Amino acid sequence: MVLLKSFNYIASESAVILILGSMPGEESLQRQQYYAHPRNLFWDIMGQMYDFDKNLPYHERLTQLKHNGIALWDVLSKCRRKGSLDSNIDISSTEPNDFGEFFQTYSNIHTVFFNGRKAEELFRRFVLKKQLSVCSSLNYYLLPSTSPANASISKKIKLEQWLKVKSA
Repeated sequence: MVLLKSFNYIASESAVILILGSMPGEESLQRQQYYAHPRNLFWDIMGQMYDFDKNLPYHERLTQLKHNGIALWDVLSKCRRKGSLDSNIDISSTEPNDFGEFFQTYSNIHTVFFNGRKAEELFRRFVLKKQLSVCSSLNYYLLPSTSPANASISKKIKLEQWLKVKSA
């Protein structure tokens, strides 16, 4: 398995919310865009919540998130994984991103939302245990993954759960 490398966070000084994934999937890595798989519901849900077209050019979608105080990143900086499924991440190969520096730079962030259980699990295992002082004042919420692999939950229910982001 090849070593995968995530990309940089997306954030502005006005960010108050951080949405964390685990590690970008194959399509996202290939296109160098967060949530690039056409069946991933992330951009659809964000567009519905913040009133923008999910089909806007990527940089314009990012601008919409920044305008609404939302930052994006992944828990892992590097890992080995076959395919795109979180369940295939080789835990022994993981390297988390530097959240200490991130939260110091973006000190207005008060809430972290996890896009799926694996992101939450990885954050708690590799970040909270080692950087607790930096992360102790934040609020954390688990949301259902927007990935097409999470097909057991309907789009409607996902949207209802994700509305917590807008009210945070």
